[in-house]
Amino acid sequence: MKNLAAYMLCVLGGNTAPSAQDMTSVLSSVGVDADSAQCDLIMSELAGKNLEEVIAAGAEKLATVPTGGAAPAAAGAAAATEEAAEEPAEESESDSDMGFDLFG
Repeated sequence: MKNLAAYMLCVLGGNTAPSAQDMTSVLSSVGVDADSAQCDLIMSELAGKNLEEVIAAGAEKLATVPTGGAAPAAAGAAAATEEAAEEPAEESESDSDMGFDLFG
């Protein structure tokens, strides 16, 4: 991740095709050692590609990933609420105090 961040910082700084030396320079400026194998991998994967287009394509792919968020849970809660509203609970007097008389 740090190597990718260095690549992205180079691009944001105006260098459309950063080299491994550029990435190493960015990382060393903050006291971090660069991994040359990771730098080479990043450069080979992103060679000749526009970084903004790569990010946009990744965002589109992430939009299709199910997250299992609150929508299904909310739908289940709404169904449970509807069922509870349809069936009013009948409670007898003896059930409400469960047979205990605390004050009398």
